[in-house]
Amino acid sequence: MPSAEGTLTWLLPADRPDLLTASVAQALAGLPDPGALRVAAIDPGLADTAAFCAAYDVAPEASANCVVVEARRGEVSTIAAVLVLATDRADINRVVRHHLGARKISFADQGRVEELTGMQAGGITPIGLPADWPVLVDDAVRAADAVVIGAGIRGAKLLVGGEVLAALPTATTLSLAVPRDGS
Repeated sequence: MPSAEGTLTWLLPADRPDLLTASVAQALAGLPDPGALRVAAIDPGLADTAAFCAAYDVAPEASANCVVVEARRGEVSTIAAVLVLATDRADINRVVRHHLGARKISFADQGRVEELTGMQAGGITPIGLPADWPVLVDDAVRAADAVVIGAGIRGAKLLVGGEVLAALPTATTLSLAVPRDGS
């Protein structure tokens, strides 16, 4: 039966620093209880959520996606991370745009995100992002005992409690998910 742990071998991040980008490792060290998190190596070709969940028997409702958006109002631009369960999609055009006070919002350019974060596409995580980026965490993610998120590289995932994500320095918890089926 699928779970958050799936069939992966979860280790302490300190035991496998090679599975983290420098910014993620540094941010993990600054968390109140870094020992509560785990990291696992995965096949980089299976980093995308659907393939990852199927290959490693991880429940989609225990996996969270982090998308990066760029919100603009006049000359002001804000880059933010949005975190929702894999079973949902973020209401970018209404909830996120309104929360960020933007007139226009779009998904951020992936090359620019990689350059600014040092993270790889398919491994973007809210842990270790630039200090001025808001992190918007969906209520369901916050309520989760454990969710799987990126580790900064495509070849790894982190297992973390939702409360840890909601407590990140720039995090705000909101109701921002819409079920993928549109209902």
